[in-house]
Amino acid sequence: MGHCLCCTGALAGVLLLALVLPAAAQTDAKTAPAESKGSVAASAGASKLQTLLEANVKAEWDAFQKKDKKAYSDLLADDFAAVEDDNQGMRTKDAAAAEVDRSNINRYNLYALKVIPLNPNAALVTYELTMLFPPKVKFRFKRVLVSELWVKRDGKWLERYYQETHVR
Repeated sequence: MGHCLCCTGALAGVLLLALVLPAAAQTDAKTAPAESKGSVAASAGASKLQTLLEANVKAEWDAFQKKDKKAYSDLLADDFAAVEDDNQGMRTKDAAAAEVDRSNINRYNLYALKVIPLNPNAALVTYELTMLFPPKVKFRFKRVLVSELWVKRDGKWLERYYQETHVR
């Protein structure tokens, strides 16, 4: 139970930042000249980050689909933590990587992926994920809303935190 409260607090903090920072950016955008060089560069940087992190998220789910534990682990920070919708509590990097061997994802679909830069070394990524499982399993589909915190360490973007919520 203590882990859940801690996770809820951490996620609430990340979500608060996600709400405050875009509002602050909009305020700055209203006061800045329409075609300033800084805003064009910032937009290009945000687009580059969107492309990079979207590729990382796809690589993450491709690794699960192909049962490639090393490829998945390479995307995770050493202090990675995950909370899934299965009521099994917090997972560390090692525990999350161990799930790759048990994965039975046939296909997946990412929808509405958004990248919200929090600072030059952190970004919040949100998306909806639909997973398709083999025909003979009890549940064929699973849909979740996902929030991930990505951090840049030693020049490499790594996933630091993963939270999913089941969609009915």
